[in-house]
Amino acid sequence: MIIGTGLPRTPLQVSMVRSAIKSMRIMETIDHFNLRAFDLNLLVAFDALMEEGSVTRAARRLKIGQPAMSHALSTLRMLLDDELFVRVGQAMQPTARAVAVAGPVRTALMQAQAALGARESFRPETERRIFRLGMSSELELLLLPALTSRLATEAPGIRLHARMAPSTQVETMIDTGVIDLAVGCSLEPASRHRGLDLFPAGVSCCFNPQRLALDVPVGLDDYLAGRHAVISQSESLHGCVHEALERIRTDLDVVMAAPDFLTVLSAAVEAPVIATISTRVARRFAPPLGLAVSPVPLDLVFPPVRMVWPVRLDRDPAAAWLRDRIIETLGLDVVHDRAA
Repeated sequence: MIIGTGLPRTPLQVSMVRSAIKSMRIMETIDHFNLRAFDLNLLVAFDALMEEGSVTRAARRLKIGQPAMSHALSTLRMLLDDELFVRVGQAMQPTARAVAVAGPVRTALMQAQAALGARESFRPETERRIFRLGMSSELELLLLPALTSRLATEAPGIRLHARMAPSTQVETMIDTGVIDLAVGCSLEPASRHRGLDLFPAGVSCCFNPQRLALDVPVGLDDYLAGRHAVISQSESLHGCVHEALERIRTDLDVVMAAPDFLTVLSAAVEAPVIATISTRVARRFAPPLGLAVSPVPLDLVFPPVRMVWPVRLDRDPAAAWLRDRIIETLGLDVVHDRAA
């Protein structure tokens, strides 16, 4: 899609624009302009500006001139009665209004493209697209470096934008288009989402032998008596192990919790604490830090690590291709596809 004035105003296109405008909460001011004159490509321009943070780069991405992109931004500002983007240093920063409507706009654009556009044959080597991924810091380090390396060869035009996606927020983040897929533990796909179990989740414990005189494997009494550092992306100090501990009616003396596993491991390096983290992460990253790795001497049961995405992307060839690359990069023989 490129900026222009020749786009047909079909009822379906008008419906898609109306959906985006309604999401922007400006229907009460709809008389300020004629909705049928609202060019769908203005939303394409807005989405590109959100992604690129630059009028020049956004114009280059859409293969139009910079004056045309500047004109589109001016029109958007007039229609929506908001600056939308303000210059901070060398970058264009979105206003609070722009951030709030970015997800609904992107969702409306994807719906319009799916409904109006004939599906072209997918070629990874020529595809140009940004995928937004939601996952924890552990999965970012396990997946993204290798996946980025692979994309550089197989699909150099595909870009990845990863962000933290707590399990309690994933459903909303997918629905609003903030992320295109999520990978994590404790993810339950809604009826409008698809899910794929990737691998069983498990944890190991790590400690610094210079600070704690523990055996490997760590004994149950020593583990329960120790001071602990865990990963938490929620308000709970016990984080990801909380529900597993509750099931067996056990508690730990958690003295530190953080969302980033490197912070938790660093605490174990510096302090006499036991860090309980993902087994895959512990095996790969704890030994280089001088930490000993041991099985957790408790029968902790966790939901599997799962990939979740919206149904609207289920048959999107580029999205399906990326999901397959994620599975292959993690070295998995996948399991089963499911919807809630």
